[in-house]
Order: sequence, then structure tokens, then C-alpha cells
Amino acid sequence: MVLATNLGFPRIGGQREFKKHLEAFWSGQINDSRMLEEMAKIRRGHWLLQLQAGIDHIPSGDFSLYDHMLDTAVMAGAIPARFAAPSGAVDLKTYFAMARGGPDTPALEMTKWFDTNYHYLVPELQEGQNFVVRSDKPIREFLE
Repeated sequence: MVLATNLGFPRIGGQREFKKHLEAFWSGQINDSRMLEEMAKIRRGHWLLQLQAGIDHIPSGDFSLYDHMLDTAVMAGAIPARFAAPSGAVDLKTYFAMARGGPDTPALEMTKWFDTNYHYLVPELQEGQNFVVRSDKPIREFLE
């Protein structure tokens, strides 16, 4: 028997829902919990669409609010001190500050990685740095 799978699914949404909700969040029109709820709806919709298309192995972990390298840095606790992130889970304010910067705080640098034309954020690592799990995103999305 042949099984169908894919490596990931575009996150933008059929009607560009992702962009709409992201911009609403950035402009203060929706709060953190509403933003996360809307993004979960988009993920669920994508999974159902793949299921209805006959995909046997539907991927999880392919969805990001901004950048997969940022997700990995946050998960490993590689958060530069200038973002003043308290211990524990990283909130959306800190997450997007790392991606976009702030009035007095520069964002993480970007570069082209993996021989693509896509710019990824570059984690800032230091010698002797201790890594601490700060996000369970891959597990949460798998369990969804």
C-alpha cells in the first residue's frame, strides 16, 4: 500500500488569514490569547484539508508565528539579555521583539540559510551559554 505524506503546509491560509490576524495582533486590535486561538484554528483547518485530500501522514511543527529559527532559539532559551525575558515560557511580546525589535532594542540579525532565498533570524549564542527549555511548541502542536 502506498502512503501519502508531505513535508509541510503553507501557513498563510486560503484567504490570507494568517497575515490578517498577525497584523491585527501587531496593531493591538487583538490580544495574545485571541491571536493564539486564531492561529490554532488555521493549523486545524490545514490539517483537516490535508486529511480530506488523502494525506496519510500529516506533519506537525511546520507552523510558525514568524520564523522557525526564532522558534528554535526560544525553545532552547537562547534569548539575548536585551529582551529582558523573565524565566519560564516566552510571551508573544518578547517573541516578536526578538523578530522585529523595538524602539530601543534591535531585532535579531537575519541571513539567508539553507541555500534558499528566504531570510532566517540568526540566534545569538555565547560561549558557555546555558540552554533551558522555554517552549514546548513542538509537543503542543503535535498533541493538537
